[in-house]
Amino acid sequence: MPTSPSPLDQLPVRRLTTDDLTACADLSEDRGWPREEHKWSLLLTAGTGYGIDDPAGKGLVTACVVTSYGPGLAAIGMVLVAERYARQGVGRRLMIHVLEQAGDTPLTLHATPNGQPLYEQLGFAQTGRAEMVMGRFTPTEPAPDIPTRPATAEDLQAILCLDTEIFGLDRTHMITRLPAFADQLRVTEIDGEITGFAAAWPNMDTHVIGPLIARDTATAQALVASLATATDRPLRTDIDVRHESLLRWLKTNGLAPIAFNAVMVRSLDGLPGDWRRRFAPLTVAAG
Repeated sequence: MPTSPSPLDQLPVRRLTTDDLTACADLSEDRGWPREEHKWSLLLTAGTGYGIDDPAGKGLVTACVVTSYGPGLAAIGMVLVAERYARQGVGRRLMIHVLEQAGDTPLTLHATPNGQPLYEQLGFAQTGRAEMVMGRFTPTEPAPDIPTRPATAEDLQAILCLDTEIFGLDRTHMITRLPAFADQLRVTEIDGEITGFAAAWPNMDTHVIGPLIARDTATAQALVASLATATDRPLRTDIDVRHESLLRWLKTNGLAPIAFNAVMVRSLDGLPGDWRRRFAPLTVAAG
C-alpha cells in the first residue's frame, strides 16, 4: 500500500531576497560549508533565490539560487538542505519547483557525488567535470611572460564582448558587478585588444579566482600569477578538467586538489560557448 506523502513534501516554496542573507549563510554553516555571505549577496542580488521556511521557525529548511542568462540558459547553485531535514524529500520538492519555474529554459549546475543521483532522476545529464583546487600559490614554475594590468572602466565594454563570445550568452548583469564584487580584476591586452580577463574575489579566508577567460593556457597562467602576487590568502578555483596543462601548473605551484564536481545540463546537449578559452567560472556552488 502506498504511503502518505510527508508533510515536508508539501511545504510552500517562496522567493528569497537579500533580507534572507543571514538565513542562507546559517544554512551553509549548518551543512559544514563556509557561510559565504559575500557570494550569497551577489547571487541573491543578480539571481533568483528559492527557499522553504522551517515550520519550526528555525530559519530555512532548504535553499538555492537560479542565475538566468536569458532564454538560452540558467544556472542553479547553492543547493542546500538543513542537516535536520536531510533525506526527507525537501530537496527534491525545491528542485521540482525550480524546474517548473524554469519551463523550457535549459539548465546547468555543478553536482557533488551526493547530489548527482537526484539530478539524474530529474533529467540532468553529465556533460563534463570540474576540479576544485586550493592552496597558497608558490611560483615554482613561473608563468609565461605575458603582461597583465588592472582593468579600468574603459575596458568594460571590451570585457563584455569577449565574455559573450566565449561564454556563449550575454551575462552583462553578472560581469558588470565584478568591479564591486572582486578585490582584483585584471586583463591581458595585445595591440589594443583584450585577450583575457580574470577576477579574484574574497570568500572567507581565501581568494577565489573566477571568471578566468583567456585566449590560451599561457594567458590564463599569466592572469593567475598576477592575481596571486597581490594577495596573501590561499587561492581557490574550479577548473574544467579538460584544461590539463593549467591544472598541472597550478598543482606544481602549490594548489592541491579538493574535490571533483559533475557539470550537468538539462534540456541541452552541452554548454554554449568556447570551453577552450573558458577556464574557470565566476562562481560555483555545487549541490
